[in-house]
Amino acid sequence: MDIGSTIRAIRKRKRMTIAQICDATGLSQGFMSQVETNKTSPSIATLESIANTLKVPLAYLLLQKEDRMNIVRKEERMITRSGTEHLKVEHLSSTKNVRMMLVEIPPGASTGEVPHAHEGEEVHVVIKGKIYAEQGEDAAEFEEGDSFSWNACTPHLVKNIGEEPATLLITVYRESEHKQDLI
Repeated sequence: MDIGSTIRAIRKRKRMTIAQICDATGLSQGFMSQVETNKTSPSIATLESIANTLKVPLAYLLLQKEDRMNIVRKEERMITRSGTEHLKVEHLSSTKNVRMMLVEIPPGASTGEVPHAHEGEEVHVVIKGKIYAEQGEDAAEFEEGDSFSWNACTPHLVKNIGEEPATLLITVYRESEHKQDLI
């Protein structure tokens, strides 16, 4: 863990000095310096005092870097093609277990010739176009603003039944980390 660097970054962002932190917490400047350089590990009680002084939740100080906010700017999105129909997939953002994508489906195209299944749960929002979706024995048509969700372990299929490209916002949750496209 790199708690010290996190504390230092927050302190500097808030334009606080080590002396101000020490005045508020009762800690010595030498100790705070060692904390910020990761040369010592403070107790939870000490971390709580520092977090209160910095006005951040204690839990934030304990987060691993990969568990913090992940920013993906529009121009930095990874774009891939998926399936035999080469659906355009814009990867918006993700965590270890959740992935959010914008998927563009050309007219008449689908997520595959036959329904497919995989681990996880999916939530879909139709941003643009007209979509047909089926899962097992259930099937429905959806238009802009409609949404649907399902457990992806049951074979499913999504098809653009409109005359224009359709765009879906899809969020996929999996217990294990994502390693591949699931569309």
